[in-house]
Amino acid sequence: MKRKFISLLLAALLGLSGCAAQTDGEQGSVYWLNFKPEADGALQQLARDYTDLTGVKVKVATAAQGQYESTLTAEMDKSSAPTLFVVGNAAAVKTWGDYCYDLRDTPVYKELVTDDYTLYDEGGKVCSIGYAYECFGIIVNKTLLERAGYQVSDIRDFDSLRRVAEDIHARAQQLGFDAFTSSSLDSSSAWRFSGHLANIPLFYQARDKGGWSSAPERIENDYLDNYKAIWDLYINNSAADPRTLATPGYDAQSEFGRGEAVFYQNGSWEYPALVNDYGMKSEELTMIPIYTGVPGEEDAGLCNGTENCWAVNANASQQDIQATLDFMYWMVTSPQGTKLMAEQFGPIPYKQAAKTDNPFFNAAADYLSDGNYNVTWVFSHTPNVDDWRAGVVSALTQYCNGGDWKNVETAFVSGWATQYQAANN
Repeated sequence: MKRKFISLLLAALLGLSGCAAQTDGEQGSVYWLNFKPEADGALQQLARDYTDLTGVKVKVATAAQGQYESTLTAEMDKSSAPTLFVVGNAAAVKTWGDYCYDLRDTPVYKELVTDDYTLYDEGGKVCSIGYAYECFGIIVNKTLLERAGYQVSDIRDFDSLRRVAEDIHARAQQLGFDAFTSSSLDSSSAWRFSGHLANIPLFYQARDKGGWSSAPERIENDYLDNYKAIWDLYINNSAADPRTLATPGYDAQSEFGRGEAVFYQNGSWEYPALVNDYGMKSEELTMIPIYTGVPGEEDAGLCNGTENCWAVNANASQQDIQATLDFMYWMVTSPQGTKLMAEQFGPIPYKQAAKTDNPFFNAAADYLSDGNYNVTWVFSHTPNVDDWRAGVVSALTQYCNGGDWKNVETAFVSGWATQYQAANN
């Protein structure tokens, strides 16, 4: 299924910055099933711009938060299935590898500056390539932190984070803001804790074993006391009643954007909304690691990685495959495409990447340049990820309503073993 990209040469002659014209008289189209709800508006506009520029139809559909796999499964059963979709981890490669076009010899692949975010099947096929990498941690409003009498440099580990957060919470009425935003457990937010926060104990377990190249059959309850410590800190130092966290209505982004809390666990993708929608300034924002009390964590950096990995549908028509590859190439080489990628997704691992002013990426780079270790995205190995996370969320909800923490440990450990067996048998 290897392609000669004659169309790219024709596009260059036409001055279309890498946009392709089909060479067989039939014009293909692109259907991108987008993984990131917060980027939907910008991508819809980009699709219209690309169609105006090239005449190639681009459809962007965005899956609801936490519903990507189920949406993809439903869409792939249709006659007009996505031509561009996300295969973001090893488990997804197992599920969707047969649908993936081999990207190894394509021009977009040759634009990569690293293979750190490339996913392969067991035969070495390039199933998907990273189109952006991200970081997550605890976002900090430096202005509010300073108003409370602290500097970011005062926070170097869990104990110092706890002292600062508990002091701010105790003075919340006087200060006019609280320590943490709400830790909502409804479907729009729970992934922050069953996925990203859960990465912390998983990362340290994996590190103790020398790293994971694939999902282990079993995990232990190691570092779940640390998970409990940070979760307790979140829910007990916020304006939100822990017993109501599973009910809809909380909006942590808005709470943070309106200046109602100093700390907000989330990722680099939040920057455009915080600046554009809430008027926050780059210089008042930064990100610190998620500290949980693990020995030596004062040397930790942010959590850097990606699940944003493009795959092309090998079952699409040749025209649609060609159109999709051309669109991807344009996204990572044209001024308009790279600008949007930088604004919406952050740094992209491609030769012609546009620079970003995102302070969260600057913080990630600073931690690494200072010699701190990278907290990698181990959660990408989670078996049957949606089902496992649902079990963790259910247990956290019970805990917030007075239940036993052992239920959370069971959801982690026994739930992992159950989902591993379901995924591999």
